[in-house]
Amino acid sequence: MMIMTAVEVVQRRVLRVLGVTQVLGAAGVTIGLAVSTLIAAVLSGSDAVGGLAQTAAALGAALFALPAARLAARRGRRPALILGYGAGAIGAVVAACAVVLGSWQVLVAALVLFGAASSANLAARYAGTDLAHPQRRARSLAIVVWAATLGAVAGPNLADPAGQFAARLSLPVGAGPYLAAAVLFGAAALVVLRFLRPDPLTLAQSAAPVTPAHCAGGVGDTRGSAAVWRALPATGKLALGGITLCHTAMVGLMSMTPVHMDHAGASLRVVGVVISLHVAAMYAASPLFGWMADRLGRVPVLAIGSALVVAASGVAGMAPAHDAPQLAAGLTLLGFGWSAGLVAGSALLTESVSPTDRPAAQGLSDLSMNIGGAVGGVAAGIVVTAWSYAALGLLVGFTALPLLVACLFTSLQRSR
Repeated sequence: MMIMTAVEVVQRRVLRVLGVTQVLGAAGVTIGLAVSTLIAAVLSGSDAVGGLAQTAAALGAALFALPAARLAARRGRRPALILGYGAGAIGAVVAACAVVLGSWQVLVAALVLFGAASSANLAARYAGTDLAHPQRRARSLAIVVWAATLGAVAGPNLADPAGQFAARLSLPVGAGPYLAAAVLFGAAALVVLRFLRPDPLTLAQSAAPVTPAHCAGGVGDTRGSAAVWRALPATGKLALGGITLCHTAMVGLMSMTPVHMDHAGASLRVVGVVISLHVAAMYAASPLFGWMADRLGRVPVLAIGSALVVAASGVAGMAPAHDAPQLAAGLTLLGFGWSAGLVAGSALLTESVSPTDRPAAQGLSDLSMNIGGAVGGVAAGIVVTAWSYAALGLLVGFTALPLLVACLFTSLQRSR
């Protein structure tokens, strides 16, 4: 019978705790985002403001990434995650108040704070790698990502019951989902506060050899984003670029698919099935890609992720608006590509720097990822409006090709 070390016992506990917080956090994020566009559009009378609501949440996640990373570097994962979920809970409460007041301006501002919870949910995947054995690091990260599947699927389905509950309290129906999100984020913060002990990052840093940052070429925890990027090794830059590109491509193509289907008169039920398949592919396949990244290597799986994005852009981009099966196939491939890129890229980035320097590099990764998502959504709308959905697919495919080439080139160099 295998005897586990003390670190392995703690790591198992960490993964269980993070799994619970991922379910709670993902449910809170998706229940809010599922209704934000519609509520903002109704309050303002403008579809453009509806799109601004999603951008505000992505901007909030990006703005929170680096401060949270600096806090994690100084104090550990627990304070950073608690701050993220706590800020998200406050943002959700303010968003509910905005619905009661009928103010879309307050709602958009609140969604910036709401985005902090999304950033915390993303950062949690890195907490799963702090104490992981190098040969199981990608799988540990993937387990945390996979746990979000339950919350991501359940969240949108909680919006209607939460709205009905709010109506029974004589509140606007639209306030209900945000109040539910506040409860979920608060619960996630309490789980971290109570059960994420000892802090995995603090424990990992205490066990690592201490090397001055100026001697080791470390990225530190107080430098700006540009300095962090310059200090990353080539593998770290490849990982960060891969994560950002896969996420940007995913958001851009996914966000315009419902609009494309609406042009052919697709029902909300059909659109919902297509998006649900996409979301399921994003999260449910992560353990498989984690296992592959540990067995085959991080760079080959990152190459697979970029290849899947290229394939997805071709399959979806060439689909007529009425061809739901082909669009579903394309978005499923896109979800797989995102999953492979996120898992392999995050594992590669984590092991490219020392434990002391990881929070800064990981914070830059989440910052770039969220900015990429916001830019991708806006750019996709412009491309589809000016040209077509097919043009968007072509653009996404050509954008992902350089990452595929870079991964193949790096793999060839390593094999020599």
